[in-house]
Amino acid sequence: MSDSEMARKLAELDRLLNDPETRMDAGRVWVLAQELKAPFARAGASRPG
Repeated sequence: MSDSEMARKLAELDRLLNDPETRMDAGRVWVLAQELKAPFARAGASRPG
């Protein structure tokens, strides 16, 4: 995931969680959280024990 794509997803997640004008979409929050977690999970898995 590129830096700009990650920034866009983080901004969307922030808006969903913190903007009182935006309707909460729990499904979208979970999807974004999973997508944002994936690059870090892969990086951690590749580190030797």
